[in-house]
Amino acid sequence: MTAASFDEIPVYLRLRGILAIEIIEGKYKEGDQLPSVRAFAAATGTNPLTVAKAYQTLQDDGHVVVKRGVGMFVAPGALQALKVQEREVFLNRIWPRMRNLIDRLDIDIDELMGHHPA
Repeated sequence: MTAASFDEIPVYLRLRGILAIEIIEGKYKEGDQLPSVRAFAAATGTNPLTVAKAYQTLQDDGHVVVKRGVGMFVAPGALQALKVQEREVFLNRIWPRMRNLIDRLDIDIDELMGHHPA
């Protein structure tokens, strides 16, 4: 995996990923309000339209719900659903690339896991 492969990921999907990880890590719990589009755009230095698209993907997947005039909230069941979804992305897209890189660089499992011989 190189920096170039990260750059190939559209910005709105990177933002969606940030929000998904924040939900998984517990920064936002089910029922919590997410930052407004403008606030998240300012915090990430991105265009509000791009943030809106990221939020829309989370809404389309049922991970967030909109309360008109109030904001976006983490949906019930979002934590577990996101874990399942992110696990699939890791196992099917990220891990195969990482595994190939590990093989190309001749990294053994002990080195990878941080168990360096004394």
